[in-house]
Amino acid sequence: MAVILGVDDQTISRILTGRKAVDAEMALTLQVVLGIDPDQLLQLQRSYDLAKAQIEVFIDPNIATRAALFGELPVAEIIKRGWLTGITDIRDADLEVALCNFFGTKSVDEIVLSYATKKTGVTAVTAAQLAWLFRVRQIAREMLVAKYSPDALLDAIDRFKNLLGSLEGASKAPHILMECGVRYVIVESLKSTNVDGVCFWLNDLSPVIGMSLRLDRIDNFWFVLRHEIEHVLRQHGRAFALLDIELEKGRAGAGSNIPEEERVANEAAVDFCVPQSSLEHFIARKSPSFTDRDIFGFAKTLSIHPGLVAGQLQHRTGRYDLFANHLVRVRSAVRAGALVDGWGEVAHVGL
Repeated sequence: MAVILGVDDQTISRILTGRKAVDAEMALTLQVVLGIDPDQLLQLQRSYDLAKAQIEVFIDPNIATRAALFGELPVAEIIKRGWLTGITDIRDADLEVALCNFFGTKSVDEIVLSYATKKTGVTAVTAAQLAWLFRVRQIAREMLVAKYSPDALLDAIDRFKNLLGSLEGASKAPHILMECGVRYVIVESLKSTNVDGVCFWLNDLSPVIGMSLRLDRIDNFWFVLRHEIEHVLRQHGRAFALLDIELEKGRAGAGSNIPEEERVANEAAVDFCVPQSSLEHFIARKSPSFTDRDIFGFAKTLSIHPGLVAGQLQHRTGRYDLFANHLVRVRSAVRAGALVDGWGEVAHVGL
């Protein structure tokens, strides 16, 4: 055989004893000599290699867990954001321990299970959304605020109404909330999470409002904030955190497909930003054309920022391409008075 194939005796011996695999070139050569289908021969070789590996190779049972963990959870981004104590690299030997500490679990299996089964209301959450929620919780636990008072929070809504006319007014909102006993936290959202806000309770007397400010607009800030305040006032989020995702356009309405808890929070937020009876009268008078002068004049009569009117007109008309010049950015103003994690800042808690 060696003479026929033009190879040395050792090569043939190694093939016959299984120490050398039959490759594509050899399979084609043997077809000429022995008349064996090369596809069949290569399939036999693959089957043999796989059967041998199943006997000889040890597969780490934790690989599946790590695949689920790293496949769903944006670990590199979490490390970059400084959320894991002492971890600076995804290959760090203590990474799994740090992740367990962050999520409050005993094993990485529990982490995977937590986001595989976790729901907030009727909505399943992704691993990244759950990580954002845990960061808000981690920060909120170490905050010092006044004793929670529902009456004080109701009074705060009236105080907020007096702040709607200017951008600077938004910066006072975090301090007012903390005076009412509400822990208010701003955490920049992780990539592709589309989280706007969350309401949950650390205990019976400790409500938490978390916001991402991912949409840097004055109308969205006040809408999401009032939405979450309504959750707190109605004691929503006690059994499980209410995570609000993409709280805009259709999800900011009151349709039949929206859960009751979200519907009532949306209604409260919409009417807070712009009294709906006044808005309907304005639309009836000015539709279908709304000039800048109209918007400024209407906003002035209500003592609110024109951006709130613009945002409501977008929602009512479905023309989200219009009135954008009134939707001023608010993130910098709000961050000045709040506990913030993100945009280059790391809230030094749990570290």
